[in-house]
Amino acid sequence: MGMYLLKPACKDYLWGGHKLVDEYNVEYDGDVCAEAWVMSCHKDGNSIIANGIEKDKTLSAVIEEKGREILGKNCEKYKDFPILIKFIDAKKPLSIQVHPDDEYALSHENQYGKTEMWYVLEAEEGAYLYQGFEKEISKEEFEKRIKENTLTEVLHKEYVKRGDVIFITPGTLHSIGAGLLIAEIQQSSNVTYRIYDFGRVGADGKPRQLHIQQSLDVTKIEKPVKYKSLDEHMVNCDFFCVDRIKANDKAYEDVADDSSFVSLLVIGGEGRISAEGETLEVKKGDSVFITAGAGKYSVEGNVEVIKTIVP
Repeated sequence: MGMYLLKPACKDYLWGGHKLVDEYNVEYDGDVCAEAWVMSCHKDGNSIIANGIEKDKTLSAVIEEKGREILGKNCEKYKDFPILIKFIDAKKPLSIQVHPDDEYALSHENQYGKTEMWYVLEAEEGAYLYQGFEKEISKEEFEKRIKENTLTEVLHKEYVKRGDVIFITPGTLHSIGAGLLIAEIQQSSNVTYRIYDFGRVGADGKPRQLHIQQSLDVTKIEKPVKYKSLDEHMVNCDFFCVDRIKANDKAYEDVADDSSFVSLLVIGGEGRISAEGETLEVKKGDSVFITAGAGKYSVEGNVEVIKTIVP
């Protein structure tokens, strides 16, 4: 079988809401579902197969059984599964944070760094995020503002709406603001250096851990350049190539060749995904993994999908 419906690993971070359960059909019985890792082989949260003879196995286990060739030739350069895709429901703002690049993360954390992109699915009126600095400041001022809790005064605030695309490179200070629901495509990494957390405390009643020295090591103190794709793709970088697909009255057809697996994340409507003689009925929130070399596949129905491959 070359097509798998995935069940996500869910996270109950304190800033999350419940929209992923209420509106995106995520199965989760907790009070807070902040993130749903809809395609993941990361040790901190593995997706589960929800169909076929491999049902209830982890995606990692299926890849180990079938062989890494089902990931495609473009993944041969990676030691581990390279991509993590998630939904994020920010009822409250996330911490001000930064991610390292591969060199720093591999040497200090024994996992990849984190380049990521956000596709805004829902945005309440006035919702915004932080991305980089409004202007360049000195390292000394940066450190001083961290200590004095005035860092947000010099960060670039970006107001966003549904359909906006934000590209976050390693070293870019950022935070998703309250009232945003986002699809995130990223390198498979869970390395986050938290700089400022709005004075919040965790479930244990203590302030959540900050990572000041690591943040000072990796943060680029610069104003972000607004991302603009150089080709027809929504985002195309070294780590992932992402497209938005609308089937509507006409089926979308493509080929899963031997270069990369294909991830199809349903972000609206409902329809059918077919590959290798099989058809899955899908709805908003569903995540489908198609193996490299599976051949022709199609997306039909009144459905909107985010497609991701490894370039």
